[in-house]
Amino acid sequence: MSLIFNDKKFVKIIPGVYIRKMIDRLINPSSVAVIGASADTSKVGYSVVNNLISNGYKGRIFPVNPKRKSILGLKTYPSILDTGGADLAIICIPAVYVPQTLRECVNASVGSVIIISAGFKEAGGKGVKAEEEIKEIARQSEIRVLGPNCLGIINTENTMNATFASGMLPKGNMSFFSQSGALGVAVLDWAIGNKVGFSKFVSLGNKADLNETDFIEYFSKDKHTGIIIGYIEDVVEGKRFMRIVPGITRKKPVILIKSGGTQAGARAASSHTGALAGSEEAFNAAFRQTGVIHAAGVNDLFETARVFSSGRIPSGNRILILTNAGGPGIIAADMAERLGLQLPVPGETTIRRLRKYLPKNASLGNPIDIIGDARSDRYSAVLHETIRNRDIDGIIVILTPQAMTDVEETAHVIIDESAHTKKPVICCFMGAESVKAAVDMLKTHHIPNFSYPEDAVKSFRKLYDYSVWRKRKTEQPVTIKGKKVIVKRAIRSTIESGRTQLSEDESRGILEAYGFIFPGRALATTQKEAALLSRKIGFPVVMKISSPDILHKTDVGGVRLGVNTASEASRAFADITANARRYFPQAFIRGVNIYEMVNGGKEVILGVTYDRTFGHMLMFGLGGIYVEVMKDVSFRILPLNITDAREMIREIHTYALLQGVRGEKPVDINLIVDGIMRISQLVMDFPRIQELDINPFVVKESGTLALDARIIIKGG
Repeated sequence: MSLIFNDKKFVKIIPGVYIRKMIDRLINPSSVAVIGASADTSKVGYSVVNNLISNGYKGRIFPVNPKRKSILGLKTYPSILDTGGADLAIICIPAVYVPQTLRECVNASVGSVIIISAGFKEAGGKGVKAEEEIKEIARQSEIRVLGPNCLGIINTENTMNATFASGMLPKGNMSFFSQSGALGVAVLDWAIGNKVGFSKFVSLGNKADLNETDFIEYFSKDKHTGIIIGYIEDVVEGKRFMRIVPGITRKKPVILIKSGGTQAGARAASSHTGALAGSEEAFNAAFRQTGVIHAAGVNDLFETARVFSSGRIPSGNRILILTNAGGPGIIAADMAERLGLQLPVPGETTIRRLRKYLPKNASLGNPIDIIGDARSDRYSAVLHETIRNRDIDGIIVILTPQAMTDVEETAHVIIDESAHTKKPVICCFMGAESVKAAVDMLKTHHIPNFSYPEDAVKSFRKLYDYSVWRKRKTEQPVTIKGKKVIVKRAIRSTIESGRTQLSEDESRGILEAYGFIFPGRALATTQKEAALLSRKIGFPVVMKISSPDILHKTDVGGVRLGVNTASEASRAFADITANARRYFPQAFIRGVNIYEMVNGGKEVILGVTYDRTFGHMLMFGLGGIYVEVMKDVSFRILPLNITDAREMIREIHTYALLQGVRGEKPVDINLIVDGIMRISQLVMDFPRIQELDINPFVVKESGTLALDARIIIKGG
């Protein structure tokens, strides 16, 4: 009886072991069968066989083609069943024949398969059905599938080029995966041209079976991989990604570029949070919480990878800028300050020593400007005196090629001096042709170089951020006990009535069950009641329409603030109900809620929405009626911990307002953290909640009040 290795129970028993073992047969096969091998040089099947042979793959190669006896000097086989099996089969035949061929691979005990063939879900129609068939075959068998519609795999460790792209990658410590085949080809060409070394290259294609998380996990255990980089358009298993990637990024840098974020998450939403959330926000939050370094573009992806390839991670954020030109040094210093990096000034002892080697008009602050006529000996003197300084965590070396500059010798000096430290040394040799040879020397010794000083400083900030992440302790979410019976009853009642939107009263009841406090209120059903209840609560009061069918009350004239007399309350009741009926003639109107007027404090918003990739996502920002205009918000994927909560509070641009400005007293940030953690616990306890807003959530020096709330649940 054959084990179904993809069965959830099996994977739970030995998490990750099976996947790593099967991917190893994909990346380190002892034998490869090429199904669709061809003698026609214009065919993909020819390129794959030729690449395996010409790049020195040492395992057995089985070309499969029923119409030929040999291809490129190798004996061919009519079918994969005639080969006796292989660790890896590469399928290069029309899409219509792929599912049956994959079944034959299963019967031949093939370990893994790369489906290069296109024409599946990306083509629509029958292609979608064929890809679903591939998924089912993989799920029901022990075989693992890469693709379809992919470029293939390159492993420089065993010199295996199992792609149809020309050229072989230089050997290095970076492993790269890409969801785009076209981008993969461009990367191959770029890497070869720039002599950038790779360990593994994987084209993911349509990800019918193996996906980005599988390879991140595999590369995390691969001794030849020091840095994991990738291009993705989506994540197949968002919750698994969130679960395993944080442990990986604490050991190896994971640098990803994500495209398609601006439109992929667009959808109709009823809550403020739903309207503001999208795919891009979800991925940004997921990357922050997992320690993934988010690249801004393709160039940034590889420049960032190059910075990390040295393996040098700073212990702090203190940098020294060394330059032979004042302007670029100032630009670097400005960027350092904007990014929150420190620029320590050398001590008196260091300055005294440097005076022996530098001209009188050299600037010995930070930046250290050794002026335009500097040759390599000045760079050597400064580096020798400062690189071992305990008050410095990294050095930016700027060089502008002037008539007297010995560029290549300066590169030699930097290489020699950097060998005596584990601190990052980042260069900025400005120019092109005149610095080309020196830049190549720096690359060879894994010293990153940038054309512009601000980019060099930004790269150091990424190294520092990563060092902070690695030191961050693993923290579990705080458990908060709520009155679950009350929440269950409210949700069940809503579902039974055929609704998905809870009324304000129902939403209030649920949130009160998890410790949120609301101001005193009363429901008026007539103008007379409105006047009496307002007087009883005490002026001034706030009046809001009460209807389960109206969520955005302000938009329909359903809110009146600062009502000061009984007669005003009577008129406000009439106006509010009339407005509601005009905008929503079919709405069920219970009456008008009357609240005590809350003064002081800061208004923020707490919210939750559901992301299709990662699940529930929590939002924090300044609240009130302008939240969708200001859009000063931050997001995190649930569940989150206290550190996550504090970070998302600090991320908003108007954080300073919460700290108090112009004599205002600061709010208690701990109270906001408490509110965030209560929302997190509520939604984790009741995942049927799809969208939730508390807006405004008023935070004072010593307490909080939730003034308005709305909850939307998943129906059915």
